Amino acid sequence: MAKFKKKGGKGTPEISTASLPDIIFMLLFFFMVTTTMREATLLVRVTPPQATEVQKLEKKSLVDFIYIGPPLRKAMGTESRIQLNDQFATDIKDVREFVELGRSQRDEAEKKLITISLKVNKETRMGIVTDVKQELREVGAFKINYSTAKKTIAKK
Repeated sequence: MAKFKKKGGKGTPEISTASLPDIIFMLLFFFMVTTTMREATLLVRVTPPQATEVQKLEKKSLVDFIYIGPPLRKAMGTESRIQLNDQFATDIKDVREFVELGRSQRDEAEKKLITISLKVNKETRMGIVTDVKQELREVGAFKINYSTAKKTIAKK
């Protein structure tokens, strides 16, 4: 009979790293697709009012946000201010420039689908909101959305 001997010099085989770049690029692609980018740094306090009939916007890429509320820093005052992207509007006419800039950055087919979403603090007076709506009407931005928080209805 033949004797079987173990060779003592054999160790564990090395791990193949040939597929490592594929795995890294697949993870990179996954995180690029699933991560949402920051929209804007809020400079105003926005506590949205609550509503029962709420609809979610379909294409957020076609939505431009206007924030209205009291500034977060007390040095900026206590009256409600208008925030367009990452800066305060100095005048109500800045809303017109904001809308026109948003239109110029999009394709011709998407221009008529743009929605302006107003994120307004629930304590804000309607005078400033009415002024913004009038300016939006003058510039031809008729698709306006009010952002709200969903109100839960207590069942009896």
